Amino acid sequence: MTATVDPDRSEWDVIVLGGAAAGENAAQYASQFSGLSSVLVENDLVGGECSYWACMPSKALLRPVEVVSAAAHLPGVSAGLDPAGALARRDEVVNGFDDTSQVRWALDTGIDVVRGYGRLVGERTLSVSGPDGSARTLSARHAVVIDTGSCPAVPDVPGLRDALPWTSRDVTSMHEVPARVVVLGGGVVACEAATWLRGLGAPEVTVVERGTRLLARNEPFAGALVAEELQAGGVRLYLERSISEVRRPDARDTGRGHVHGGEVSVTLDDGTVLTADEIVVAAGRTPNTDDIGLETVGLSPGGYIDVDDHQCVRGVDGTWLYAIGDACGRALLTHMGKYQARIVGDVITARAAGRTDLPSGAAGHVGLPQVVFTDPEVGSAGMTEQQARDAGIDVEVVEYDLAALAGTWVMRPDYRGRAKLVVDRAEDVVVGATFVGAGIAELVHSATTAVVGRIPVSTLWHVVPSYPTASEIWLRLLEALRTQRHAPLSG
Repeated sequence: MTATVDPDRSEWDVIVLGGAAAGENAAQYASQFSGLSSVLVENDLVGGECSYWACMPSKALLRPVEVVSAAAHLPGVSAGLDPAGALARRDEVVNGFDDTSQVRWALDTGIDVVRGYGRLVGERTLSVSGPDGSARTLSARHAVVIDTGSCPAVPDVPGLRDALPWTSRDVTSMHEVPARVVVLGGGVVACEAATWLRGLGAPEVTVVERGTRLLARNEPFAGALVAEELQAGGVRLYLERSISEVRRPDARDTGRGHVHGGEVSVTLDDGTVLTADEIVVAAGRTPNTDDIGLETVGLSPGGYIDVDDHQCVRGVDGTWLYAIGDACGRALLTHMGKYQARIVGDVITARAAGRTDLPSGAAGHVGLPQVVFTDPEVGSAGMTEQQARDAGIDVEVVEYDLAALAGTWVMRPDYRGRAKLVVDRAEDVVVGATFVGAGIAELVHSATTAVVGRIPVSTLWHVVPSYPTASEIWLRLLEALRTQRHAPLSG
């Protein structure tokens, strides 16, 4: 769908530069109940990274792997996996990389869409280069919101870029499962990709991580349990190793999601040589802010855009420029970008109406929920123990074996998992929680509620979990905390 707005129109109340999930929410919240007009400026697919190359396709690939794994751990149940069927389901989830439905949603919501590459050219003003080479100037009466996202970072390793490696966009949109894959990185994307590559039938998957553990931003036991399960499934792990050189004599641009040429030779820093059919780079992301005209409003191009708790850009005169999602770097998570967008929409609406009671995103960022959909899943909210200690909090921690619950035992007789609460001893509130195990994703929202709401531990005692479910972990953690607090001093 290309004819999305009057080609002669040049002014709206709110312009959102970037039509990904967060940008859509910003436009919606700024205009839906305020009477303000809004427009999305998007050069790629409306819906963005999450809809087509990240959250949605990756979960579509991981879900069948999860189901087969659950069946394998439950006596009396058997299940097989059809890789072609799984890839076909992925294509269905991303609508065949067609954003017609997303554009239709925007138009039906009263949001205009302009196709093209947008750049700031001054205060409240953008220049948009259309796909047909045309150029037009757009201006905003009230606000411009930047939601340009991020792209995969490719380390400057000799031969790596020349080898045309897969990035997250390739591995989520793959048309075939490579037989031998080397995954560079140990974070969320790397661990999830290794999970579905192996689960979909790649005979040989190798993960190379320069750090001492996987999922380094989580509690240490999270990465350890994921590493154990990956290795049990046949994935090779090389920790505390980096890649020193990559060779691929027959590198070819065969298109996104296709194997990019011939065999790849990967040399590690200790001299180990790995041979693969494809290499996946999952070593972080870079914000798309180097070519959006930031210099025209007094900011340096490139890097994350500094914002306040209203998502208003610091260092720019006035209160007209905002940044959300990966572009501002506060939390590289789709749901957090959408939260920031809701804050922005309400702030813009309030300022347009002359109100001073502006909403703040400070509280929501304290919760910071995340789920890593590996096997086992990793769910977290708030701070890790180390983060809390670094913040100067008087920390009290308690852990419990998730496998000791009736609900998880029914789910899997050989269930493995762990849970941990980080408590502010002085305030007696939970400031962080981590759960690792099958089916724990739905526990994260209760943890987020506890952290953001600063619910006292004494009150959490009265939040009764259903039986037999994994949510009983809350009761067991609180019981362990009570035992810990009343244990006699030794010596």
